[in-house]
Amino acid sequence: MSKLNLRYWLCQFLGWGMFGIIALYFNFIVFADRWGKGGKKEYLISLAIFLSCGILITHLLRTVIKKINWLKFSFNKIVIIFILSVSITSIVFFYAANAVEHRSRYSHDNFIKNKRLENAKQIEADAGMDTLDYFSNVQLLTDSLIHKQVLEIKKSTGWYRNKKGQWNYEDKNDLFGIYQNLLLISLWMLIYLVYHYVQKNRNDQLDRLKLENTVKELELKTIKSHINPHFIFNSLNSIRALVDENPERARTAITELSNILRSSMKTENAETVPLARELDIVKDYLALEQMRFEERLQIELCIDEDTLQQHVPPMMLQTLVENAIKHGISKRVDGGLVKIITTIKENNLLLMVQNTGELEAPINMDGFGIKSTQDRLNLMYQGKGTFQIHSIDNAMVESKVIIPLA
Repeated sequence: MSKLNLRYWLCQFLGWGMFGIIALYFNFIVFADRWGKGGKKEYLISLAIFLSCGILITHLLRTVIKKINWLKFSFNKIVIIFILSVSITSIVFFYAANAVEHRSRYSHDNFIKNKRLENAKQIEADAGMDTLDYFSNVQLLTDSLIHKQVLEIKKSTGWYRNKKGQWNYEDKNDLFGIYQNLLLISLWMLIYLVYHYVQKNRNDQLDRLKLENTVKELELKTIKSHINPHFIFNSLNSIRALVDENPERARTAITELSNILRSSMKTENAETVPLARELDIVKDYLALEQMRFEERLQIELCIDEDTLQQHVPPMMLQTLVENAIKHGISKRVDGGLVKIITTIKENNLLLMVQNTGELEAPINMDGFGIKSTQDRLNLMYQGKGTFQIHSIDNAMVESKVIIPLA
C-alpha cells in the first residue's frame, strides 16, 4: 500500500471514528437518562453498521470523483459536482445503512419502535381504550376525549391504529436521518476537496519552481557555452600571431592552451569551483597573452590567502581578465598593467581586475563579457551577487565582482 493510500485510510478511520466517539459521548453520558432497560447493545451494533456504511459509501464516492478527474474542472463545475455528489450519496447512505441495520437481529430502530409500541399500548390501556373499537367506530372517534387521546398516542409514540385495528408506525425520523447524513457527507467532501485542491496548488508551485530551476540551469549552460568559444577564439588569434614570428613560442603557447582547455573542460559541468583552481586557469591565460604582448603586458597579483578556498563561478575571473586585455592593454601602444585583487569584506568575496586605460563612455552594458557576468551572478545568487565597472583616477579601469558568502 502506498503512503498516499495509507494516509487516506488512516484519515477515513480517524474521521468516522471521531464521529462514533462523539455519538457515544452524547448518548451514554450527556443523555444517559434516556436509556431505560436494554437498547445499548442494539445501539452499539447499529452505530457500527452506520460507521461501516459511511466508510464504504465515501470510499465509493472518492472512487467516482477520482475517475472523472474533478481537478481539471472549473470552480463552477466543481460546485455542481459537490452539490450533486453530496445529495445523491447522502440519500444512498441513509437507505443503505437502514436496509443493512433492519436486516440484522440487533436493529436499534426496531428496538425503539417496539418500545414505543409498548408505550402506545400502555397509554391506550391506561385511558381504558383497549376494550373499545374506537378505531372503527365513527361515533367514538368524534368524541373529543377519545380523539384527543388518539392524537396524543400518535404524537408521543408514532403509533396509531388503522380502521382494522392494526397498529401502524409513522416514522418522522427519515428526514432527520437524511439531513444528518447530508451534513456528514458535506463535511467529508469539503475536507477531501480542499485537501486535494491545496495539494494540487502546492504541486503546481513545486513544478513551477522546478521549471524555473531547469530554465536557470539551461541559461547557465548557454552562457558557459558562449564563454569558452570566446576564450578559445582569442587564444587561437594569439597563437596565430606567433606561428611565423616565433614557432618555438607558438608550440609553447599551444601546450599552455591545451592545459587551459583541459582545466576548462573539467569545470564545464560545475556551478562553482575553488578560487585557487580558477586562478590557475587565469595564470595560464596570462602567460599565453604575455607571449603575444611581451613587455607591453605587466601583471600584478594581490591574492588574499583566505580567499583561495572560496567558490566562484568557473571562467568568470578569466573573462574579466580577458576583457581587461582586450579593451584596455591591446588598445594602448605602450601597453599597461593588469592587476588582480581578491579579498573578503563584510561577508562578501571581492574579485577585482584593474587595467591601465580609460573607461569608454557610454559603457556598453550589453557587451558579451559584461552581460554574461551580470546574468550569471543574477541566476546563481538570486540578485545578491553584483558586478561593477568604473574608472580609478582616470588612469585605471576596475571591474569588480561581489559574491555573497554562505
